[in-house]
Amino acid sequence: MLPLAVSGGDPSGIGPEIAIAAWKLRKAADMPVFFLICDPDLIAARAESLGEAVALKTCRPEEAVALFPNFLPVVPLKNAQINRPGIPLAENAAGTIEAIERAVGFAFDGRAAAVVTCPIAKKPLYEAGFSHPGHTEFLAALAEEHTKTACKPVMMLAGPDLRAVPVTIHIPLAEVPGALTTEEIIAVSRITARELKEKFGVAKPRLAISGLNPHAGEGGALGWEDDAIIRPAVEALTAEGIAVRGPLPADTMFHKPARASYDAAICMYHDQALIPAKALAFDETVNVTLGLPFIRTSPDHGTAFDIAGKGIARPDSLVAALLLARRLADNAQNTAMHEH
Repeated sequence: MLPLAVSGGDPSGIGPEIAIAAWKLRKAADMPVFFLICDPDLIAARAESLGEAVALKTCRPEEAVALFPNFLPVVPLKNAQINRPGIPLAENAAGTIEAIERAVGFAFDGRAAAVVTCPIAKKPLYEAGFSHPGHTEFLAALAEEHTKTACKPVMMLAGPDLRAVPVTIHIPLAEVPGALTTEEIIAVSRITARELKEKFGVAKPRLAISGLNPHAGEGGALGWEDDAIIRPAVEALTAEGIAVRGPLPADTMFHKPARASYDAAICMYHDQALIPAKALAFDETVNVTLGLPFIRTSPDHGTAFDIAGKGIARPDSLVAALLLARRLADNAQNTAMHEH
């Protein structure tokens, strides 16, 4: 069984310590085997400063399975990193970027079953000349380099009680109505339905599509976008044979009986999706990127510079990301075997 590749994220954040904590839970949590891509000296220094007894060993990806029960397997970086918890440094950007690039490379080379990314901060990366809008866009660009084919990444927040997908993501709320198109809703919904089937093992995915305005526009009295933009997308998806309902009033989509009626909620903007996902299960929710030619999961939180190095960061979301990555990788492999 192939291990999971974990990129260390911004070393000034909590990535290194939640990776250490996840490895230490390997027996209690039935942890899937992973290797960490990071500066081993930084990991050793962080562990020592936190008073954590961690036996780590530098290795190649293929050695991780044998090492994992007794050692934290670390694939070393070419770029050294500085252990400065809570203080993001542009000098660490090269190593942060290298870890992501190598994780993706290992997935494409068949040396890792999936990619799990610890959180990064954009500012130190931008200061070092990073040109991508964010983590997900960088992963999509790397995928396109490997495959020579364009791909469309789609963000899903997957928790034990809700999977939520925003159609528009990191844009100001005032810009959402102008950015929302029927074509984009259709594209995001198609990818979600396909990957629910191929990777999540949902035989007949059901999608609930939210409205944009209060009461889904109330027949145009509270906004025109629901009828003019969202409804045609629902009709087109239905014609394609996708089980879909909407536009639905967002304020009644997320209580327990409503959630039981669908496998994923397609939401119109960032907070419409992320607020219910994080309110229901902040520590167990995982950020999954759909639409990539490899599996990628991530904790649903950021770098948490304010608590880095204090020994209080919880690894729950990273553990959930590792467990989900393993499950998705196994499902995708089973789907591929049945298709052939």
